[in-house]
Amino acid sequence: MISQKNSISKLPISALTLGTWVFGGDSWSGSNRENNLNAVHAALDHGINIIDTAPIYSNGLSEEIVGQAMRGKRDQVIIATKCGLRAQGKKITIDLSKKSIFNELHASLKRMNIDCIDLYQCHWPDPNTPIEETIDALNQLKNQGKIRHVGLSNFKPEQIKEALPYTQITSIQDQYSLLTRNVEEAILPLCRNENINFLAYGPLAGGILTGKYSQAHSFVKNDARSFFYKFYKGDAYEKVSTLLSQLQKFNRPLNQLCLNWIRQQNGVTSVIVGCRNVDQVIKNTEALSWDLTQDELSQINDIIKGFRLNDGATA
Repeated sequence: MISQKNSISKLPISALTLGTWVFGGDSWSGSNRENNLNAVHAALDHGINIIDTAPIYSNGLSEEIVGQAMRGKRDQVIIATKCGLRAQGKKITIDLSKKSIFNELHASLKRMNIDCIDLYQCHWPDPNTPIEETIDALNQLKNQGKIRHVGLSNFKPEQIKEALPYTQITSIQDQYSLLTRNVEEAILPLCRNENINFLAYGPLAGGILTGKYSQAHSFVKNDARSFFYKFYKGDAYEKVSTLLSQLQKFNRPLNQLCLNWIRQQNGVTSVIVGCRNVDQVIKNTEALSWDLTQDELSQINDIIKGFRLNDGATA
């Protein structure tokens, strides 16, 4: 299924985007390269045409795997990657300076063995670099033909508005799921008003919305499910379990129900979903074969209305 929004590059955007944070395995307790390559090919075969990656994912290995998988298929794929996060041992530095962006861009092109990136996104706002410097660097790269479109990821509404006068912002990427709905307050309305594509990441909340975990679970310290998606322990897990039990009445696979709820929200262009292997790709893309009815959407909205997690996020 193709999104109703305009295209990024020459291709219309598919309603699902393949997310590749898991590729390389550094933040996800291991990952198999061959399975990752097969997952990319399966995603293309099942209607996904946009792949989202970043140099911070497994220290460049994710981009390498994406580049390998794209050999001979470049004209079929929208490649989205990012800049602005740099790992130095266990420390992560945010850097959207002109020098850093140029260095990252050329390293990404080399890793993926391509000459142009369709969507180049600032991964996280940099409080130490003026937005004018960041956007000037991106505009120069556009003029040089090395990137086609500019996107912002994890930017607050006021930061997005600050960037708008300096260049065309093609997309905003932010976390959005049944458990994390903060973007509904200002980000999504802004995207609708400015005709900006919205890419939703984390729609399955690190996997917990698949219903896979029947009890609270602990992950190793560097696993994203221990430090980024904090839904697996204590009170948060109990609340999620209650939510999932109420969603069972729809008699749909939970992963597909949760993906479709996000996909059908006003202003959402594409939903970024990570897949380790072919089986996960197929299970997620099957969501594109059906829609939630308006009545079902209303019922789900009623179910989630009262849920809140300990960190203050709307659930």
